[in-house]
Amino acid sequence: MPRTIFDPAALRAKIHDLEHTAAQPDFWNHPATAQATLQQLTETKDTLSQLQDWQKKLEHVETALELLELEADQSLLAEATTLLKDLGTQLSRWELEQLLKGPYDKNNAILTINAGAGGTDAQDWAEMLLRMYTRWAERHGYQTHLAELSEGEEAGIKSATLEIRGRYAYGYLRSEKGTHRLVRISPFNANGKRQTSFAGVDVMPELDQSVTVEIPESDLEITTSRSGGKGGQNVNKVETAVRIVHKPTGLAVRCTQERSQLQNKEKALAILKAKLLVIAQEQKAKEIADIRGDAVEAAWGNQIRNYVFHPYQLVKDLRTDVETTAVQDVMDGDLDPFIQAYLRQQTEESR
Repeated sequence: MPRTIFDPAALRAKIHDLEHTAAQPDFWNHPATAQATLQQLTETKDTLSQLQDWQKKLEHVETALELLELEADQSLLAEATTLLKDLGTQLSRWELEQLLKGPYDKNNAILTINAGAGGTDAQDWAEMLLRMYTRWAERHGYQTHLAELSEGEEAGIKSATLEIRGRYAYGYLRSEKGTHRLVRISPFNANGKRQTSFAGVDVMPELDQSVTVEIPESDLEITTSRSGGKGGQNVNKVETAVRIVHKPTGLAVRCTQERSQLQNKEKALAILKAKLLVIAQEQKAKEIADIRGDAVEAAWGNQIRNYVFHPYQLVKDLRTDVETTAVQDVMDGDLDPFIQAYLRQQTEESR
């Protein structure tokens, strides 16, 4: 492996320096700086651990191939092949992560889904997308937490906010922002007609303590309500749900899934700040009162990806032209081909 990229000695030296800094008596006098140092320490240790794991895999492959020359044991060849395949997958993922250089790409992600045009079918589609992204997160070993869920009257959901926690969660999922279009035979149509439905996906990073976004109290409109839902849960008997509207822009955030009104308020405010930060960043520091124009209606002509279940099966990303007929795999969370193609395209366009 080229030492210019993978240098164990340099990584160990960096870990030693960071641990020395963290051991100083005044380390926690500046909490934000301390947190950043500890995060850097964790990431450096993870990089060294990953490198050592790759080296062990290569050594095992070499040993298996050497033994294969001495005895014709096909199990040794199968073992070496499996190890090389696994190593290739991990190296490909590492290569992709080198494209994630945005200021918040390493952060956790907050993913919001809203049903768009299409009535009950659109609400059912929104729920299907929620499952799809939850499965994607599980595939990557990420943790998920449902911060908000507003159920549909007949089926599906009107909206949901899913927190996805893990390194590079935002960097990967920011490619999913946009309108997702579904074409299928409607299960809610007695005549079995084909239906087109839409859902909007918004993605923002979860902000750490080192990032501050100041919002005057006078710019906020805060209301409370019962959380809603089926089954008469206790959470519905008190007003724990919180909705916050940023009056200058009209952006609204609702949080329902925490146990108390205060927890929901804190969570909603954090999500709102992340929304404002991302939009302001995208528009290159335009006046925050102008960001409302960034919103895109989840309807015809605005989609980034089409999911066709009938009359044929095809999922196609309209930005990269990547497509697959393995529709069920996609709905089970196999989104990496779309995400990788988008990230590579963005990198090429920025050069």
